[in-house]
Amino acid sequence: MSYLIHPSGSLSYHLRALLWRHRLWAPFHAQVRRWLTDWRPETTHLVLIGPSGGYALTAQFLERFEHITVLEPDPLARWLLRRRFPGVAFAWCESEFLPQAGGFAQLAARFPDAAFLFCNLLGQELQGQAVDFHRGAWLRELEPALAGRAWGSWHDLASTRRKPDQPPHPRQDHAVLLDELLAQCWSGGTLEITDHETAGLCPALPRRYAIWHLAPRSYHLVEWVGAPRPCS
Repeated sequence: MSYLIHPSGSLSYHLRALLWRHRLWAPFHAQVRRWLTDWRPETTHLVLIGPSGGYALTAQFLERFEHITVLEPDPLARWLLRRRFPGVAFAWCESEFLPQAGGFAQLAARFPDAAFLFCNLLGQELQGQAVDFHRGAWLRELEPALAGRAWGSWHDLASTRRKPDQPPHPRQDHAVLLDELLAQCWSGGTLEITDHETAGLCPALPRRYAIWHLAPRSYHLVEWVGAPRPCS
């Protein structure tokens, strides 16, 4: 029953999707589709990590892969994912090992032939994370653990109730300070934010940005970063 009230998704998130997916969320989901169109891992096996009901995914993207493994603890999300993509034969895997020290290394070892897609997961409170969980230390393990592997992630950097004054610069060649990104979108005045503790992930990699209008008074600054294919 904890999945029904978990703050990073579940019932409240699915209700928001029902209300806003085809309206407020549509511009952001179009941006995600562009990111995924450009992301071309050279493998037939995809591991989806935290896709919820797959609201930002499309059949055209999923059909690029022969095998799709899903790490998604929310049973309602799994049901919705199957319902949205009835033609996809998802394989399900438990994910309790991931939000722990060494979790990314375990992920790489369990799926040696796969590309990994983190679906707005890295900045969320996670089911199964330890009481002393430190997001910064955990995220620093990602790049070395997945070195030479294809992976991608879109994730929240910050969220606020204040409407942006303008969109962020869409691309950067490397990580940018969170304050600099916020100043691109919100000019002057008071800005109260929730910091999702993901800024500076894999600092040397190029990245892209977008605003997700999650609810009438909820705006998220989202980053896309990843490695498109295994290194030669």
